[in-house]
Amino acid sequence: MTTSHLHKLNQFFIRKHVIFKRLVLPRCYSSDNSCPTSGAERYRDSQRHFSRRVRATRLRFSAVPNYSRVYGRHHVYFIDTNGIYRIDQRRDNSLEKLLDLERFLEKGGSGRWCVQRIRLSPQETRVAVTLKHSHEEKQRCVIISVAHESLFPSVQPRVIFTLEKVFSFEWATDDVLFYSTLDGLRSSSVFCLDFSKNGKISSVFEESKLDVFVEVALTRDQKLLTINSNSRSSSEVHVIDKENPSHQPILVQRREPDLLYHVEHWKGSLIILTNTGPGQEYQVVQASLSKPSVDSWLPLFTPHPGFTIKDMDIIEDFGVLTTRTPSHHLGLTVISLNKPDVLYFMELPSWSCTFEPKKADVRGKNNTLEFLISSPVHPPNQFCLLPEEALVLSAKDNKRYTDELNAVITSRLEARSKDDTPVPITLFHAARLEALKEAPMLVHVYGSYGRDLNMEFCPKKRLLLELGWALAFCHVRGGGESALYWHRQARVEGKRKSVDDLVACVQHLFSSGVSSSSLTALTARSAGAVPVGALCNLHPHLVKAVTLQAPFLDVLGTMADSDLPLTLEDREEWGDPVGNPEHGRIIATYCPLHNITPQRYPSMLLTAYSADSRAPLSGTVKYSEEIQKAVNSHFTLNQTSERGRKPNIVLNVQPGAHHTQEDFDLTVNEDALELAFLYKELGLDLPRPVRKKKR
Repeated sequence: MTTSHLHKLNQFFIRKHVIFKRLVLPRCYSSDNSCPTSGAERYRDSQRHFSRRVRATRLRFSAVPNYSRVYGRHHVYFIDTNGIYRIDQRRDNSLEKLLDLERFLEKGGSGRWCVQRIRLSPQETRVAVTLKHSHEEKQRCVIISVAHESLFPSVQPRVIFTLEKVFSFEWATDDVLFYSTLDGLRSSSVFCLDFSKNGKISSVFEESKLDVFVEVALTRDQKLLTINSNSRSSSEVHVIDKENPSHQPILVQRREPDLLYHVEHWKGSLIILTNTGPGQEYQVVQASLSKPSVDSWLPLFTPHPGFTIKDMDIIEDFGVLTTRTPSHHLGLTVISLNKPDVLYFMELPSWSCTFEPKKADVRGKNNTLEFLISSPVHPPNQFCLLPEEALVLSAKDNKRYTDELNAVITSRLEARSKDDTPVPITLFHAARLEALKEAPMLVHVYGSYGRDLNMEFCPKKRLLLELGWALAFCHVRGGGESALYWHRQARVEGKRKSVDDLVACVQHLFSSGVSSSSLTALTARSAGAVPVGALCNLHPHLVKAVTLQAPFLDVLGTMADSDLPLTLEDREEWGDPVGNPEHGRIIATYCPLHNITPQRYPSMLLTAYSADSRAPLSGTVKYSEEIQKAVNSHFTLNQTSERGRKPNIVLNVQPGAHHTQEDFDLTVNEDALELAFLYKELGLDLPRPVRKKKR
């Protein structure tokens, strides 16, 4: 790669702008005292200490590569804390503000708007942007006119249209925008906004099934617009030719039970990633646009046993497949679309846990695949794949993190679950494996919806590693790490297997010489709270502390209430206790809320959001109250045998509706409280600040 090419790669790096504010401690409650902040008083000093450490760590890694910048034909668009800007690359990088987020603030309202995604029209005359509110489930799409000066010299960037409740959107032409809407937590409708017809909005697609979620997306070559209607277990895709956006959408394959597929476009034909391979696993097939249904699908590539396809990109005449090996490592499998054959396989660095390809832009460059790889403790590193040359090149700015990469050890372990199924564990540590017996350990888990455990880079996790912690990530069944069957095994009737896997992983770590019960904490968010809560009911002495964020804890009550926004969709994952009593019996055996019993539980930090409709606050409050009652009852009945202090149950209530937080200061505060909680409950001394050597 030439120096100029490397320089262009480096342009994708962005330094996140940070606003310094005074520390605002969150509202916390202990379950036995409803006074604000009473639950967190014992952590206040430690939280201030860790706030400085977390902030410094986040700033240290604020310049890591990411793909938040959008490249047009002549401009680079980027997001700042208070708006959207662009730089004119032809005019000495002159800066221009396109959108001021403060204009959308409501008088007397709380929260703020943040930018989710940016899309440029093909000729870059308009920009569409989606905004999400931090304290409410509100989304809107703002369309900005940025007509090129040579066409409209007097036109300045300005907002020309606003759409409410927009979820996904893509430009077909500079005048035609397709978008799907979000009503509550459901997306079922696709519309077309046509500026050539005075901003006329027409309906394009409507999904009637309540458990199906709809979104629009462009194929990588930007030739077709796809309307993707997906449930938890099935897919249905319609395509629209961008050259003829007024034509009716073409159905690729009607929905069939347990049939999943994702569509790309290549030279007039469809390249489809679908689970029609052996064992209902993913393979790559090809179909013509004139006969796109499953009867006409021709197999192009089926992975070898033990290999799993995670994703697919089409780069010129090549299919680039992100694959996971039998040893749980990430790699790239490149196939020729002209001659359906495997050309080569590249294993990525052993520490790689996430693979993020760069989305194609309006410039139409499609002969290389730029991508980022990272882990929870490894900052994103940028690479470029040239498929035809079987060559992967590294951006030179990756060198700044070389020493940090070398300081981390990645160990791949394997536990044996209750039914003897091997369960992968990824362990990050700085000391040698045999020296981790006295090290504190934080164990992560998810295990639902066929989704991988979040393994993206996290400054907080990096800080813990540097402070001597071991970080374990348990890839239990129900998640998507090992293959589609890994998810199928732990759905509905098999959901208890996620719990068995987690117990086996923690016990295996201890037997391998990593940490101990008194120095170990469990952490999870959302549905990951289910195996954690179940473990605490079954084996409360296995760990010392637990931190849960936006936790889902009342499985039985939620699945029995069809009026809740996600219940109908989620019954494919957890079961239907109303229509199937056996499902109710199974859920009742592991549901965290419905299995609380008087005993010594681990200390718990439960972080919930006041307007979160996915994991409602009421469920977390009820859980914390029941846990506290059980703890109090146990200590009352066992005053002579229980001589130690009672575990602390802290409910940390944050404002807002976000299931994932994007506010810098709020994130720092939450991270600092979690670290203070962990150090206090595990009986660890606060880490001493690093003193700089005098020159």
